[in-house]
Amino acid sequence: MFKYLFLLSFSFALAVLMQGQSSNTISNVVISSENYKTGVFVNDKGDLQVNVSPADVQKFIAIGFVSYGDFGAQGDGKTDDIDAIAATHAFANQHGLKVKAEDGATYYISGKQRTAVIQTNTDFGKAAFIIDDTEAQNYTAPVFMVSSALQPFKLKGVSALKRNQDKIEGDFSLPGPCLITVTDSTIKRYIRFGPNQNSGTSQTDIFVVDKNGKVDMHAPIVWDFDKFTDINALPLDNDTLHISGGRFTTIANKAESKYTYYSRNIAIRRSNVIVDGLEHHITGEGEQGAPYGGFVSIADCANVTVKNSILTGHKTYETIGSAGVPVSMGSYDLLVNRALNVSFVNCSQTNDINDRKYWGIMGSNYSKNLLYDGCIFSRFDAHMGVANATIRNSTMGHMGINAIGSGTLTVENSTVQSRCFINLRSDYGSTWQGNFVIRNCIFKPSGSRAGSASLIGGSNSGQHDFGYTCYMPEKIAFENIFIDDANQGSDYTGTTIFENFNPQLKDETYHRPFPFVTTKEVILKHVATSSGKDLRVSDNHYMFKGVKVKKD
Repeated sequence: MFKYLFLLSFSFALAVLMQGQSSNTISNVVISSENYKTGVFVNDKGDLQVNVSPADVQKFIAIGFVSYGDFGAQGDGKTDDIDAIAATHAFANQHGLKVKAEDGATYYISGKQRTAVIQTNTDFGKAAFIIDDTEAQNYTAPVFMVSSALQPFKLKGVSALKRNQDKIEGDFSLPGPCLITVTDSTIKRYIRFGPNQNSGTSQTDIFVVDKNGKVDMHAPIVWDFDKFTDINALPLDNDTLHISGGRFTTIANKAESKYTYYSRNIAIRRSNVIVDGLEHHITGEGEQGAPYGGFVSIADCANVTVKNSILTGHKTYETIGSAGVPVSMGSYDLLVNRALNVSFVNCSQTNDINDRKYWGIMGSNYSKNLLYDGCIFSRFDAHMGVANATIRNSTMGHMGINAIGSGTLTVENSTVQSRCFINLRSDYGSTWQGNFVIRNCIFKPSGSRAGSASLIGGSNSGQHDFGYTCYMPEKIAFENIFIDDANQGSDYTGTTIFENFNPQLKDETYHRPFPFVTTKEVILKHVATSSGKDLRVSDNHYMFKGVKVKKD
């Protein structure tokens, strides 16, 4: 029947742009407008073929939106509605129409490989979505992909880049502000140490330029590039795309517990997006399962806000790491990779932020200007570097604040309930090239080591090459800090500013082939403890002997 459907035919191709994705997801939709009933069909190749009658086309354009039921979704919680959902969005994308889910509907989404591409405002409303991961055809295929209609292109004529360069030069023409992503695969950074050791990842960066190539210095270039193996420009959408509502429940996979990250999620690959009022729940976690790479996964984009949303931490499973020893696998409901200006505002999670059965809810890599504001989460995390991060008006649970990176890390008006107030990740060298600003905060130590707690935790032996020089924050300012440590036990000796980063470093005879630059100055202003025990610099007096501590 569809071999004659040429009128208004339209084809969509979706490619997952996220660096490191194990495979690409292709979703093809052919849309026609023949004079018979609107319907959605699947051809023998598995592609969607959608006919929308001329009368329905006019009706949908007139009212300005389409709903999943218009394309055959049952919303009964049993019928697989993914084809209808994908078809709805494809038609909406073609005509610039809003998509509205039906309030009260429950859309069941099977493990079929099908991705709905979102390019227009979408209101999930009070509808429920059940995503069944027990038998996924492709565990890397997103359920929803928020993408731009604008196309990336190779940036030609740029020969090199320098850290903090304020303008890129070259023989190129830009249509307007663009997101630039650049990679040099000949240089390896973030050479991981420990149970999940590896040989590093390719040097990469992401930044925004205007049409003249001027770099937005709020998110500066952080690496020197003498050459590129890849450099691309993606024009920024001028308008903001809004996604609101929706109660999503994932029926968890029961796959083998190994590093096969499931990404049956909402993948945001478009700049200027607001997600408002989303809920995500998880059910069916059993004795084993593969980890998740974020139900909300934000990558290769800028200016994304997730607000007024409720997420869920994932059960922690163990596997054998690359070093041949058992490790706990990270599994995330929020993931940010190579993205700029990403904010989480007034968000929380369904499970107890201090329940250690569940992994820290968030992970990030290669990103800049991350924000928590008014959030109650089990963790903030930056694996392979963040440039500038702010946590304010928030509460962090058992996995606390974990980070490496550069720029300024600001924590204000917040409570941290973890082993240390900020943990500089030791698997990446406990490095931060910049400053910490911490004010008006409460620290409630939990799970402390060796009878003490630390404001700044981490470790670096100086024996491992991480692919960069490692630094501790040059300057750390604490202002109006209360350490609630009255119930730490009889062996508790008090809180230190710095953990013992290298117990072997006791005198000048210790050789460190890879330097670790320690903090120059700590400012303490109105720091108090409930135990009455004095704040000490560190149990490693030699390592931190050169730190200037200023008390106001």
